[in-house]
Amino acid sequence: MVSSLPHPTTSAGRDGLAALLARPEKAVVALDFDGTLAEIVPDPEQARAHPGAVPALAALAPRIASVAVVTGRPAGVAVRYGGFAGVPGLDHLVVLGHYGAERWDAVTGTVQASAVHPGVASVRAELPGFLDGVGAWPGTWIEEKGRAVAVHTRRSTDPEAAFEALKAPLADLATRHGLVLEPGRMVLELRPPGMDKGVALAEYVREVGAGSVLYAGDDLGDLPAFAAVEKLRSNGTPGLLVCSGSTEVHELSDRADLSVPGPQGVVRFLTDLAEAVRAAKA
Repeated sequence: MVSSLPHPTTSAGRDGLAALLARPEKAVVALDFDGTLAEIVPDPEQARAHPGAVPALAALAPRIASVAVVTGRPAGVAVRYGGFAGVPGLDHLVVLGHYGAERWDAVTGTVQASAVHPGVASVRAELPGFLDGVGAWPGTWIEEKGRAVAVHTRRSTDPEAAFEALKAPLADLATRHGLVLEPGRMVLELRPPGMDKGVALAEYVREVGAGSVLYAGDDLGDLPAFAAVEKLRSNGTPGLLVCSGSTEVHELSDRADLSVPGPQGVVRFLTDLAEAVRAAKA
């Protein structure tokens, strides 16, 4: 193992990394976007991949089975904000957007999508008045996500108080329209049931026939993907769980095999991993 590559703190994580290095051509590397490849910013529309993310992925991708970006964003938005299209080395990158409801393949440059849940349109129409009715939280705002709707409290005068106060009412609203509420880092997302990163990741790993899997994320929405990797490990497929470090989400860091300091740390890890794979096969 390349000395600059950080060592997982768990035996399962060490086994996962060893399997990836031993047979990289069978490995899937899957990554969240916001908070993992891109810094969290006050306005999600201003989020962009870390400058080193695309070069690191382009160095790694040709040496492994597949790289997949798994995100709650629309697939096309993640592609634009990530700068993933038309990059040499990323010919077979896949973006699983809206938790797998949309899929962009670099080889075709097209997005495939399933039908939109009717409850999303109903919630979208009701949400502004609903928020006014449950109490004003200055700075709280609604993000339109196409197949989901999110309420952000990060800009509120008291982000944590607004988050806690809105959680139960928004959960009731989601249930009434056949949706589920997914809490995140100062964001509450209303989306269809059965849409999560764990389902998307597990289906993709099966499709590829992966011999090992690495998943990196930073938020509560990444916990289902962590659970999917843990289930794969219990069934004999080695895996490595990486937390893009955050003091806000200890539930993720507590379950990770390895923690790195945010997107900058993820980029450094991917760069070192690409070099480790190259060295292992030299």
